[in-house]
Amino acid sequence: MTLLEIEDLHVEYRTPGGAVRAVDGASFNIPGAAIVGLVGESGCGKTTVARALTRVIPKNARITSGRMMFAGKDLLALSPAEMNALRWRDISFIPQSAMNSLDPVYRIRSQLAEVLCQRGGLSRKQAMLRAAELFEMVGIDPKRLSDFPHQFSGGMRQRAAIALALALDPALVIADEPVTALDVIVQRQILDQLLGLQRDLGLSVIMVTHDISVVAYACDYVVVMYAGQVIEAGPTRTVLTAPGHPYTMGLYNAFPDLQASGGDLTPIEGYPPDLRDPPSGCRFAGRCPFAIDQCRSDRPMPRAIAVDHSAACHRLDDVEDLRAQAREVSTWSR
Repeated sequence: MTLLEIEDLHVEYRTPGGAVRAVDGASFNIPGAAIVGLVGESGCGKTTVARALTRVIPKNARITSGRMMFAGKDLLALSPAEMNALRWRDISFIPQSAMNSLDPVYRIRSQLAEVLCQRGGLSRKQAMLRAAELFEMVGIDPKRLSDFPHQFSGGMRQRAAIALALALDPALVIADEPVTALDVIVQRQILDQLLGLQRDLGLSVIMVTHDISVVAYACDYVVVMYAGQVIEAGPTRTVLTAPGHPYTMGLYNAFPDLQASGGDLTPIEGYPPDLRDPPSGCRFAGRCPFAIDQCRSDRPMPRAIAVDHSAACHRLDDVEDLRAQAREVSTWSR
């Protein structure tokens, strides 16, 4: 079952230097009860997609076209009141920094009560019982509900933010870099907590991240973005073991392999294109060691490689050879 369908989504930012096409024709699906990783380097458009889903975007941004079908409803066709009723109850958001969602001058219990009473319609007594249940669910002693956010460690604040996001039993949770600001030990704990909750509650989760190791550990499916476009999508294991796009191959090379015998990581040299005036062909062509003339002139459209696995590359017919070459450090230093 598909919970969310995003089709040909375009989002741009108005700037003094011109319109920045932050998301330019992105299309992908989110299955029910699955974790989907939205991955790519900074500036690729993944957070803009996530915020467009809730229609909470900066004043200089606008969704110019596309469709976002959530449980049979077109999110772009909903009125502001209808969209506001959907937020938190059906779609909730976990921000990158928990301090962005927790008010430093209010106790945690007051912030949970506000969501549960005003958006959930619970009485104050019911809200406190639910708040205690949520804290137990994320592994925090309910006695800590009387604390202020600054009295929590970074990991505890992130758990509190997760509890806040789950308060009204949403169908979809968008987690924007939920573990980036934490050390690796706490990252693992938070990811395990989120995985357990997703499994127990049957949630769909969009995990926005630039960290391919988070995708490999936590996600059922992965959507790879580059320069505002979706360039590959499919089951995580398939995409990481048999990538179809050179950019995905490069991301994999930059990921440390603990089973390997050592060696340096291989970076992708260069920078993404200026999205005020993006190139007409493949946007990765300027950094791709396999680019041909067609890549620089024609935009590649997604094509199927295997079941549920697609990539947007003109050289998919040579993909086995490209994968072998991509494993060589010399390929990326040309």
